[in-house]
Amino acid sequence: MIVANSPGELQALPRAVAIGSFDGVHRGHRVVLDTLKTTGLVPTVVTFDPHPRIALGNKVELLTTLERRLELFEAEGVEAVLVAAFTPELQALTPQAFADEFLHATGAETVVAGSDFRFGVRRSGDLQLLECLGFEVVIVPEFPGASSTAIRAALAGGDVIAAAAMLGRPFELDGVVVAGDQRGGTLGYPTANLRLEPDLAVPAYGIYAGAGLGHRAAISIGTNPHYGGTERRIEPYLLDFEGDLYGERLVVELWERLRDEAVFESEAALVAQIARDVDATKSARRPPTSRN
Repeated sequence: MIVANSPGELQALPRAVAIGSFDGVHRGHRVVLDTLKTTGLVPTVVTFDPHPRIALGNKVELLTTLERRLELFEAEGVEAVLVAAFTPELQALTPQAFADEFLHATGAETVVAGSDFRFGVRRSGDLQLLECLGFEVVIVPEFPGASSTAIRAALAGGDVIAAAAMLGRPFELDGVVVAGDQRGGTLGYPTANLRLEPDLAVPAYGIYAGAGLGHRAAISIGTNPHYGGTERRIEPYLLDFEGDLYGERLVVELWERLRDEAVFESEAALVAQIARDVDATKSARRPPTSRN
């Protein structure tokens, strides 16, 4: 897959283009991507970084990093992605100027979008205008029950199963392993301390079952209240894993929520509960992957 950061980096080819943030690349997004591939043209996505709402000063808990978004595009068969910097200059483009710079210049012939698609300054451009500008427009019906907003709401309640149903795959935590308290190793359950980008969504605090690097994982998300912690920590324990992950990117799937965080009467009671969490992780089931 070709990843470009400006229109000039893409050869002008007959393209079918979808435009949007595609945060999460969820089941609704994938209907759009699948439609791109049916056109017979080069399936191409124009996406934005940072997220437009963040660029406009709003708080948005993102479901995927840009790196993960690009990986998911490639897995869906997208052949080219133009990552457009959402700058004040881009925000000020008229719809026609946007179409000239990002569509005509790259050879786009078809635009695939939902019926409510808008583009250009103050969202003043619509599908009818695209047709007037010479593009074929393919309208994709709204996919019921899946939206980035609804997925964020499910995660806020700790419902990673509902989030997975909308994503079509397990929700993931995507970050870099950094040094932590190293307390887990002394308890017999060494964990990785995962640092995420600050704008990424994190489910409600608690203990989760999931997987990472091909190993099942028991994941603690929260402040470690048993030890009086105050800072959020994300600490996956990868079952049967040996190795040094410091400085490495780690993507962890969350399959189900096991319990709340808790304060225990003793460290021995804590260790006994961790053992039960590990047993529960061994029997946890991965949410199914769904395409439609």
